[in-house]
Amino acid sequence: MGWFWADGPQPRPSQALSHYTLPASQDGMRSPPPGCPMHKHQKSADSITSPSGCPVKHTPAASGPPSGCPVPHGSSPNSTEHRKEWKRECKNDYESKSALSKLNPLNYMFRDISQAPAPDQTQDLPTSREPSTIPRGDGDGNWEYPSPQQMYNALLRKGYTDTDVTAVESMVSVHNFLNEGAWAEIMDWERRFSGGLYKGWRMCSRGEQNVGAMTKKYGYQKEVEDLSPSLVRFQGRPKDMTPKAAMIQVMGWLYPGAFGTEPPFDRHDWYVSRETNGQRKEVRYVIDYYSGPPEPSGEPVFYLDVRPAMTPTGAAERALRWGCDIWWRAIGGDLREDVREREKKIKPQ
Repeated sequence: MGWFWADGPQPRPSQALSHYTLPASQDGMRSPPPGCPMHKHQKSADSITSPSGCPVKHTPAASGPPSGCPVPHGSSPNSTEHRKEWKRECKNDYESKSALSKLNPLNYMFRDISQAPAPDQTQDLPTSREPSTIPRGDGDGNWEYPSPQQMYNALLRKGYTDTDVTAVESMVSVHNFLNEGAWAEIMDWERRFSGGLYKGWRMCSRGEQNVGAMTKKYGYQKEVEDLSPSLVRFQGRPKDMTPKAAMIQVMGWLYPGAFGTEPPFDRHDWYVSRETNGQRKEVRYVIDYYSGPPEPSGEPVFYLDVRPAMTPTGAAERALRWGCDIWWRAIGGDLREDVREREKKIKPQ
């Protein structure tokens, strides 16, 4: 996940996770192919268990090569010119003074990724890039996802030399799909708390199901509609298990029937620019990516646990949103409101 590019201006329901089912693509592929390097969990010092293989369930439909490649296949990627370009690019990278100087500070990826085929690449890949719906923090439009060719080149540079070139297009689709889902979850948090904790409490006071009604009751609709958060930068941290994910693994070890689940296969930190009372501030969100059992029809299922980082403000937002929802359901809030409305109707005038 998180394969945005920035090359200059241009589980369980009880865990409050958001469910995403990957729709079938035009070529019938529904899941990332086996051995997807972006789904290989890397054990952290805090992890309790170590998963084996890719956590996403794979279906036979995903094993075939993608169809409809828009890149002409007449030229060979193994030509001398391609090899020279690839070697020249790699040489420039490794002659940099430090490892950090090779990375773009907005996404911690290589600053420039070639669209040229890699040496010994057996199949041409598309070079077109898909725009996201996520605004850039610098105001220059939306973030763009990498092309399949760029992703393949980046994976090779990161050391995933066994990447199946025929799997890259479906990998790009999966990762773009999950990033869009993560941004949708962040927007839900921003709608509630971009105006401050007090407004957020009022909107959350009657649980998740009534947020829209409370927003309307207190006259916050226009403020919510005019929200304009943007993604400043982000960082993939697959080796760093979040405290919440580690706690869930401990609970799963103690009570496997209630909490047993695979560790998240990825973690991201997203830094979002939020405007509050006319002032911009940066808010960090933490995202854990889980895979779940596939649908009966074969589509893979993912769960995203998206929440503000555990800063004082972020902790208060999490406590208000989840605490209000649990309290409202625990006291039977909706049932009480229904009874009260019926009593009003039958009460003699």
